[in-house]
Amino acid sequence: MGTWILRTVLILLSIVFAALVWPISLQPLDLRGLGAGLAAAALIMALEYLLRALELDALLGGLAGLLIGGAAAGLVSALLPLEGFTSLPSFAIKGFVFLLFGYTWMAIGSMRGDRFSLASLRSAWSEGGQRQNYKILDTSVIIDGRIADVCETGFLDGTLVAPQFVLRELQYIADSQDGLKRNRGRKGLEILQRIKKGPDVKVIISEADFPDIKDVDMKLIELAKQLNGKIITNDFNLNKVAELRGVQVLNINVLANSLKPVVLPGESMKVFILKEGKEANQGVGYLDDGTMVVVDNAKKHIGRNVDITVTSVLQTTAGKMFFGKSDAADEAAAQIDQRPRRTGA
Repeated sequence: MGTWILRTVLILLSIVFAALVWPISLQPLDLRGLGAGLAAAALIMALEYLLRALELDALLGGLAGLLIGGAAAGLVSALLPLEGFTSLPSFAIKGFVFLLFGYTWMAIGSMRGDRFSLASLRSAWSEGGQRQNYKILDTSVIIDGRIADVCETGFLDGTLVAPQFVLRELQYIADSQDGLKRNRGRKGLEILQRIKKGPDVKVIISEADFPDIKDVDMKLIELAKQLNGKIITNDFNLNKVAELRGVQVLNINVLANSLKPVVLPGESMKVFILKEGKEANQGVGYLDDGTMVVVDNAKKHIGRNVDITVTSVLQTTAGKMFFGKSDAADEAAAQIDQRPRRTGA
């Protein structure tokens, strides 16, 4: 309703201003002022309709480009003796120069609008003139919780950004009727609160949103482009899509795999045998970082810590797997071989 009121006022004012130039008269009939006012109002509303589809970034970029083009055209017009180039009036040549430079730079600015966004300009320089280093958290990495431990180690620098649309998704999960989802959502909110209270990193809440984009992952990618930042995630699909769109990603799972101990065949370690393996007499244990260790002849040691010797290392998409044999089994075999054998009389 408010929009139509504004348009009505625009039409009336356009007619009034045009009537000041060409007064409306019925005797004799002179409706030039009325026609000019209606035409001006229609032109303005058509321009409004065209600009409505543009993003604010494109408008800001186009405006910045127009200002640069106007300055460049003014410099060219002042330095070059345009009057001697042709028989055309100088004002016509200057008008063409301003039109050429203005349109060209306005088109360039609108295409590069992301560089002129308020968010990117605000993030380009910090208080000391240094470039900001933004890292954007997604929902999965907050719920995962390991990001809080990484922050507390001091290895993560820069500013962590928690978008408002991610917080809304966490709240939606925390209010779920499903108990498991509800617990995951609440855990995510607690993890985020823990990170904010920590002194090691700065956390800000971004109010940026993209109403035309429904998918949260695509919103994260768009925000990362605006802030020239990186996305922290453990979501494999988001990782791949972001990389295809030129956005850098810090994957917690990749970090965890890179921090797993480097073990070579022949080295020894102590493992708690937790359960039976798939093959006969196999036992399965796990290291502190979750790496699976499959031990031959360890079925009888289930529920105990045993010393093993690593025989091979297998790299999988989920990480590494170690295969080994129990040292206790070797010692038992050696004791059997060393026992005196009875000889016949």
